[in-house]
Amino acid sequence: MEPLTWTGSLDFLNPIFIALIFICAALVAAYMVASVFAPEAQTTVNPDGTLSVSPSLLTLVTSALKYGFLAIITVLLAYLIGGMFLGLNAGIIGAMSQQFVPVWISLVVLFVLSITYKRRLGLYGKLFDSTVGMIGFALVMFWVFTGLFGAFDMIVTHDALTQVSGMKNKVPGTPMRGADEGDFPYYLLGGDNLARDVFSRMVKGCLIVVLIAPLATLFAFMVGITLGLPAGYYGGRLDTILSFTANLILAFPVILLFYLLVTPEIRATGLPQYMASILFIFPLVFLTVLLNSRFYTQPGFRTPLLIAVLGMGGWIYLSLISEVGSKVHVIPGFADLFDLDGGILTVFVSVVFVNSPTVFRIVRGLTMDIKTRDYVAAAQTRGEGAWYIMLWEILPNARGPLIVDFCLRIGYATILLGTLGFFGLGLEPESPNWGNTINEGRKLLSIYLHPAIVPALSLLSLVLGLNLLADGLREESLKD
Repeated sequence: MEPLTWTGSLDFLNPIFIALIFICAALVAAYMVASVFAPEAQTTVNPDGTLSVSPSLLTLVTSALKYGFLAIITVLLAYLIGGMFLGLNAGIIGAMSQQFVPVWISLVVLFVLSITYKRRLGLYGKLFDSTVGMIGFALVMFWVFTGLFGAFDMIVTHDALTQVSGMKNKVPGTPMRGADEGDFPYYLLGGDNLARDVFSRMVKGCLIVVLIAPLATLFAFMVGITLGLPAGYYGGRLDTILSFTANLILAFPVILLFYLLVTPEIRATGLPQYMASILFIFPLVFLTVLLNSRFYTQPGFRTPLLIAVLGMGGWIYLSLISEVGSKVHVIPGFADLFDLDGGILTVFVSVVFVNSPTVFRIVRGLTMDIKTRDYVAAAQTRGEGAWYIMLWEILPNARGPLIVDFCLRIGYATILLGTLGFFGLGLEPESPNWGNTINEGRKLLSIYLHPAIVPALSLLSLVLGLNLLADGLREESLKD
């Protein structure tokens, strides 16, 4: 079999794509020059009293740049859509596009439903009024769907850990030697230094990121909200103690903390499990106080609800912190819902521990501002309890900044996971996580670019999507 080219039978689009790239680059340079030297648009008064504005050079360049980028996107869509139908005949891009068909279908369905019902979906629906927000959301959901479908082997072409003889450091599009019937015949993005498929490792590594980063960030928010609300609302000695503790944690070097937590000696002491025992109790406390403050006037409904939440939540909590053979082994193996690897738990705890103080400070500051509002005074006049006011009056009115920060913090957590994987901290050495893959690929970066470039670009696109999503949410939340 012949090696695949990047575009295969769609190579007639290549000159158009390259020309558009150069045109847009020239327009970007022209925009930078025009923004400094071009005269502003001239406004003239017509005889009938109306105003007319003559377009300036900067306006014309901006418009041309907009259409240039739209043309580039159109060509890229032509590559992807053509590849969905042509498959291997459309080269590497076409074959990958065909592998991602479940992701494309999911994205189209999600966007069609969201845009159709956006006026009923609150802030999420308003996101689709922002072009930047939609682009960011599309990038994020692309990797979320990739991770989910990749977990069921619906996208990968080979096993992420399998080594194939003769495929070491092979370039993208290389035919697989000795492929059996039913095997995918190519390494679409080449092989790494251990002859493993780079494309499949990229897909499998995505699942680790899209699971750990959002969940760890959510747990950090539960810790920060549970402590930040009373600190900002009550103030005084409680605020002083919690703020000092948060500042103390923030003053500790992050990388050094990770190194300490993942060393075998520290892990053998059970310190990560003990930290998890403290940090993971906060979501349970938050839910309990939230429900109790909301339904305290309906004891017949509140009590069974709290029993159910505490029962299920307590079981999940014990399953998360318990590990057979470790210092914290509180429930038998058959009752343990999660067989959580010790390395993943350590990374999870590290991310929660590092992000919690920052969230605490944000929530505390917002609470100190919002508690002076009239609707909070009205709730106090009605005789509402302190936790009801904090959770049902203050917190909902702080949701805009918190949602934006949540998206940004998932991006920070993603970078942290990549950093930990790069240094080989926490996760298993053969894990296909992006950081570990970048670290392995960099050793031969001057000779073979693809093993390191592919996961690096994946990480970049996910973090970029999260940042654009946060910008879109911020833009729309300011309109409320």
